[in-house]
Amino acid sequence: MEEIHWYALYVRMHHEKKTAEKFRALGIEHFLPVQEVIRQWSDRKKKMTIVVIPMLIFVHITEKQRIKILKEIPSVTGTLIDRSTRKPAIIRDSEMDRFMFMLDYSEESIYFSSEPMKPGEDVKVIKGPLNGLIGQLITTNGKTQVTVRLEQLGYAIVEMPVGFVQKLTPNEK
Repeated sequence: MEEIHWYALYVRMHHEKKTAEKFRALGIEHFLPVQEVIRQWSDRKKKMTIVVIPMLIFVHITEKQRIKILKEIPSVTGTLIDRSTRKPAIIRDSEMDRFMFMLDYSEESIYFSSEPMKPGEDVKVIKGPLNGLIGQLITTNGKTQVTVRLEQLGYAIVEMPVGFVQKLTPNEK
């Protein structure tokens, strides 16, 4: 029996939500990272659901299913490739779990950065809706932020008060 892994699939621009609907209809386990934001125009504000990582959707499937999807769903254009092995990148279940938790429970906007970051202290969120999330503490422009690293993609980052986190003890790592 073939193992099931998380893969990141590239999709055509502005086809993320349509592709997610197609996966839902086909019974394919997937994750499209979206969040609600308030957009300000000169005359009004509007609540919108936006895709966090444009042109990317995550699927939890076997290698054979991944190949079948690439052939049969026209909006899927490719798979994220691991630069070191030149094979389709497999995203660890633990990384996906932390990323999904962060998106589900964060009240603040989350953004993605692929720029290398200096390693900070490992922290655990102890207050607020992200209570229990483990990540790294960073400070940018005087603002406290917690990052969750997805090895193949970079870092998901959310801003929060420094009082919401505590340093991890060695047995929590």
